[in-house]
Amino acid sequence: MNARGNSSGAKLLSVEGLSVEFTTSGAASRVLENVSFEIAPGERFALVGESGSGKTVSALAITRLNPDARYQGRVIFDGRDLMAASERELRGVRGKEIAMIFQEPMTALNPLYPIGDQICEAIELHEGLSRAQAARRAIDLLARTRIPDAARRFASYPHQLSGGQRQRAMIAMALACSPRLLIADEPTTALDVTIRRQIVDLLAELQREFSMALMLITHDLPLVRSFADRVAVMQSGRLVEVGETARLFEAPEHAYTRKLIDSRPKRDLAPVPDDADLLLDARGVGCRFFFRKGWFARTAFDAVRDAKLHVARGETLGVVGESGSGKTTLGMTLLRLAQGQVSGEFSFDGRRIDGLGRSAMRPLRRRMQVVFQDPYNSLSPRMTVEGIVGEGLALHQPELAPSGRRDAIVRMLEEVGLDASMLPRYPHEFSGGQRQRIAIARATVLHPDLLVLDEPTSALDVSVQQQVLALLAGLQRKYRLTYLFITHDLEVIRAMAHRVIVMKDGRIVESAPTETLFTSPTHPYTRELLAAVER
Repeated sequence: MNARGNSSGAKLLSVEGLSVEFTTSGAASRVLENVSFEIAPGERFALVGESGSGKTVSALAITRLNPDARYQGRVIFDGRDLMAASERELRGVRGKEIAMIFQEPMTALNPLYPIGDQICEAIELHEGLSRAQAARRAIDLLARTRIPDAARRFASYPHQLSGGQRQRAMIAMALACSPRLLIADEPTTALDVTIRRQIVDLLAELQREFSMALMLITHDLPLVRSFADRVAVMQSGRLVEVGETARLFEAPEHAYTRKLIDSRPKRDLAPVPDDADLLLDARGVGCRFFFRKGWFARTAFDAVRDAKLHVARGETLGVVGESGSGKTTLGMTLLRLAQGQVSGEFSFDGRRIDGLGRSAMRPLRRRMQVVFQDPYNSLSPRMTVEGIVGEGLALHQPELAPSGRRDAIVRMLEEVGLDASMLPRYPHEFSGGQRQRIAIARATVLHPDLLVLDEPTSALDVSVQQQVLALLAGLQRKYRLTYLFITHDLEVIRAMAHRVIVMKDGRIVESAPTETLFTSPTHPYTRELLAAVER
């Protein structure tokens, strides 16, 4: 579908019939097909769609950053066709007139150089300034992106910055040469809700200050609705709909657009009986880590402090808070998997487990399972699906014959929406949503009582996220599973949790039934989290 320019008719960028093709093992694969859209000066334009839809490929194609691709069509920027430009001409455009914020700053930033040097490189290359002049501008940009103590952070390496600070450093680098078009590829993915809001507000402020157009690539529809002037929707390498943001959200024309908009988490929980047994009970739980400080001294850090909680059988307890608040450490501590110094009392199904040794805990492991945040890193790349899902069965039910074990694996794969044909395949052969289903199958094949879900949907597209959440809700109803659901996504927790605890700096600052917490929060920090979502 061809997009129309805004009412003024001005165009900064015009993409006309863009197609992109890659050749792999001698076979050609077309990943973009006849994509056309326009961006006006100063406009906020969003490109949305699921993973694999072609969003990032489209952005990279604008300045021909896909080195192995074959292009068709035209990309007119300020009257120049970038598809016909020489590589030397493109180097003058990249970074100076069209800048890009990449999706994962830890990957995009060079780990061997301080961030100040990386910002200076672009300034010296495009502006011809001296090193001292470039350094002053770089520090000023870091300060304008609200990185605290910018002069000191100038000399920091990427690993020494938090996720939000790395994203701000990427923004500073992109703005180094005052570009006319800024392309932001998933700039808020995996960030906490408050940090996400700060980054979005910062982009909006800098966009106005630098009078630049901004192309936002994302699958975060609430963000698009509050931020963009116009939206283009991509599916399978094609542009299926383009329109003004308000009109597109209120009256989408294409079925795929309607599907994306309707893919927000839906609450579908079975009520917890009043007489449900208490499965997990914890009091005064703490977890302390020690770090070496100098040659002889060491310092202590309390990741969890004096936590008190309880979860009934069949209940979902949501755990929310920003990164570093102690959510994951709390979950690992309750499972007796934390590496730090653990304190407090906690019981599982009426039995004290805080003092149990490794051998005494081993029989309980079958009843306490975990699904980790990143299935790609938590699934062994050297094991097949059959080996991954069946590993727990081999350990905890060694009496099962190989045929019986295989039957149990196939049944569980079918429960999570997969099938037996996937048994001999490896994790890298699956999509993110499929890998998460495999991780859920691995955890539930033992029919545990408690399942700790650590950010199980944080990196998934909205429609895949909805599928995984519906799967978890269905498994809970069928097997009366108990969930400890850890996330920073408040929309997901509102759909999935019966009760919620809020963590900040290792402490539980508020605990309440889900709707009570969302409608009548009592702690200032909880109100701050909710306000960041509503804005």
